[in-house]
Amino acid sequence: MQRSYCPFGARSALPIAETAELLNRLRTGFWFFGLGSWSFGICDRTIAAVSDGFLSAIDIMQLATASFFAMGWFLLKPRQQPDTIEPDFNE
Repeated sequence: MQRSYCPFGARSALPIAETAELLNRLRTGFWFFGLGSWSFGICDRTIAAVSDGFLSAIDIMQLATASFFAMGWFLLKPRQQPDTIEPDFNE
């Protein structure tokens, strides 16, 4: 099993593939946590906006801003990294 390179001369505890998988899982978990947070935030702003019976310009701007950032967060979904395929130079 090939170990990852460590510039300080010590050997890394995790191989490169396991480190990449760990980072991919952390990235995806962080994205899912943010997705839930943005959903809660939009629901909170919607309930606050309609609780007094009418929508003001500030309420509409807060909803629009939260929706814009939530859509941006949704579009930042981390990609699943495919397994690397070694090129075959013998063909």
